[in-house]
Amino acid sequence: MSDYQETLYEGYGQRFRMDTLLHEVRTEHQHLVIFENPRMGRVMALDGVIQTTEADEFIYHEMLTHVPILAHGNARSVLIIGGGDGGMLREVAKHKGVERITMVEIDGTVVEMCKEYLPKHSQGAFDDPRLNLVIDDGMRFVANTTERYDVIISDSTDPIGPGEVLFSENFYQACRRCLNEGGILVTQNGTPFMQLGEVQTTAGRLRELFADWHFYQAAVPTYIGGAMTFAWGASDAATRSVTATTLTERFVASQIETRYYNPQIHIGAFALPQYVLQAIGKPAND
Repeated sequence: MSDYQETLYEGYGQRFRMDTLLHEVRTEHQHLVIFENPRMGRVMALDGVIQTTEADEFIYHEMLTHVPILAHGNARSVLIIGGGDGGMLREVAKHKGVERITMVEIDGTVVEMCKEYLPKHSQGAFDDPRLNLVIDDGMRFVANTTERYDVIISDSTDPIGPGEVLFSENFYQACRRCLNEGGILVTQNGTPFMQLGEVQTTAGRLRELFADWHFYQAAVPTYIGGAMTFAWGASDAATRSVTATTLTERFVASQIETRYYNPQIHIGAFALPQYVLQAIGKPAND
């Protein structure tokens, strides 16, 4: 029995007891470890950073999926950048109205290892006939594709290593180009208490590209440093101000069962702490 020490932050971190090391491999792109922990179940780490755990993955995946799709109200085509563990794909696939799901993951080994060692994440979603799985660099894909999407979900690692380009100005510009009219982009953006500079950088880039941009939050225990922030960019400001009544109607009609998401959480998630608002230069009532 040993411990896994996360190395994301200097001088501050978390330690997981590693009851069983299930798999360890240095892929073409990164160092992948999957192990068993008594509290969090199976855990995956990449390059020293915890990515996902069986115990709390539902919070992260539900909030990055159902918020934009239900806010949009008529999403037919969805693009997932990253998400090799299959959790995001599982949640997107629950929306019967979605006709095409494209998933672009840079590391095919991550997909194969997660199918084998984290099957609860994908729950068979990789077999969904609507899925087009592309093993490619996400930046290269959005820069070159001629497809258009209603919702783009960037489920990237932190902005170090292979995930760094997915926080670049070029990436956001390319995503904006790939969105249909009324489309929405959401991205993982770290915990603002520990990564406020990254939130500010993203805000500066979204401000130039989207008629409506903001952030929303969810508390995911695995991602230490407090609530995790998700970036939001939309060409239609109305999608962020959909009423609780409309969201409830859409949610009920979807017949999707969730463990974290509900319409009230959806609306409340856009209320940001004052220090975050000040950092991104927004008033509390925006």
